[in-house]
Amino acid sequence: MRQFFVIAVDAYWRFIDDDGWAIASHIALSALMSLFPFLIFVTALAAFFGSNQLADEVAGILFEAWPQKAAAPIVAEIHSVLTQTRRDLVTVGVLLAVWFSSNGIEALRIALNRAYGMRETRSWWLLRVESMAYVLIGALALLALAFLVVLGPLIWALALSYLPALAPFSQVVTLARFGAATFVIVAALIIAHAWLPSGRRSLRKIAPGICVTLALMLGSGVIFANYLARFAGNYVTMYAGLASAMIALVFLYTLAAIFIYGGELNAAIARAANDS
Repeated sequence: MRQFFVIAVDAYWRFIDDDGWAIASHIALSALMSLFPFLIFVTALAAFFGSNQLADEVAGILFEAWPQKAAAPIVAEIHSVLTQTRRDLVTVGVLLAVWFSSNGIEALRIALNRAYGMRETRSWWLLRVESMAYVLIGALALLALAFLVVLGPLIWALALSYLPALAPFSQVVTLARFGAATFVIVAALIIAHAWLPSGRRSLRKIAPGICVTLALMLGSGVIFANYLARFAGNYVTMYAGLASAMIALVFLYTLAAIFIYGGELNAAIARAANDS
């Protein structure tokens, strides 16, 4: 425990030295700006496959783990965007949506390269193409997951018609939604730490940072929800009509700082192993 405490403190000071707070603000703003273009692209894909409902489910999955007061205003705006039918999949508008969505991934790459002490040697255009590919793969994966979430209640209703004794276990469907959101977060963290920064790292080497990131994200979500329940009015007083956006931005800023710290922790563990 003492060694882990020393490593955790070392990771924190490296986080400070690597301008972690400044990079976290960059990630938070990039993520917020990338969110709507990404969901517009998802909507276009969903329309291409003939189901706009899937895009709504994707938004639900993405915000399942957010505090309700932070997510609700954004979800309302997102819903108004997603209710518009979009079949312009191959138009310049959707291609631009993919480009702007990839900015969020590039922000994560910069943060992890700093955390792991890596110097990027790949061409900028190759990195951008890779980021856009991640956007496409992520959109398709989320649509597939959303399809399973939509299909889940139907399968459960069919099962109940044959086995009414399963009725007390109806909460399984709700738990499945949280499970889907958790799966998305874990998969995204693994892909980000393993492949986004320069070089390659095994799952064993990135697992500690991912586990700590998940634990801190869960704790911060609970704390932030309780804070908003008591002091949400402070944001309205300070930011007026921008209160909803600022709540989301502060929450994303917190998550981004935790994400960067997870990378710094993995790097600190690797340094400790090399020194021993």
